[in-house]
Amino acid sequence: MKMETEEHSTLNNARSRLIDAGIILFAEKGYAGTSVRAIVEKAGVSKPVLYYYFQNKQGIFQTILDSAAEKFEEILKDIVDTPGTVLERLLHFYQDLYQTIFSEHQNLYRMVRNVIFASRKNEPAYDVQRFERSMSEAIKTIYQEGVEKGEVKPADPEDIATLVMGLIDFCFHIDFFDPECSDPARPERLLNLAFHGLAQDDHSLLV
Repeated sequence: MKMETEEHSTLNNARSRLIDAGIILFAEKGYAGTSVRAIVEKAGVSKPVLYYYFQNKQGIFQTILDSAAEKFEEILKDIVDTPGTVLERLLHFYQDLYQTIFSEHQNLYRMVRNVIFASRKNEPAYDVQRFERSMSEAIKTIYQEGVEKGEVKPADPEDIATLVMGLIDFCFHIDFFDPECSDPARPERLLNLAFHGLAQDDHSLLV
């Protein structure tokens, strides 16, 4: 019984190492530039082990993206369930994503970003918009709840989601690709500008 448990643990460990290796290599070299041989060598296992768990390179690629999407959706659900004003919840939204991405999953973030923005010519079909849809729906839910409470003025939720996602993506991009220009206070300043506007009259979109 003990031997079976140890064998099961070893196999699970091999699967985890394959996923970790795949994330690093797909992030660095993209799908087309990553081979099964490179993944198994980095993971320290044999090709049959990868084929056992994932069948092929496309299988491990899609498994990683599916797992990332599920984790992302869990984070978003927790953020949506967090109490507070719309602005407080959106700041919490950013901070939670930042903590998860930059402290725990930088290579996964790079991989997903490459999938979203890079050429799809040599990649297997994948619903990359799943990430953006989930994020958009979470922001719209927070905003619409704020409208119902009288915290913010009614506006097109799609426009609000586009605005907030654009700000968040810009801040992520700066911190990730130009860390010397990183500014932890930037997201709060930009979201405050988005909420209060620049006009001196009462024609701003949000209050």
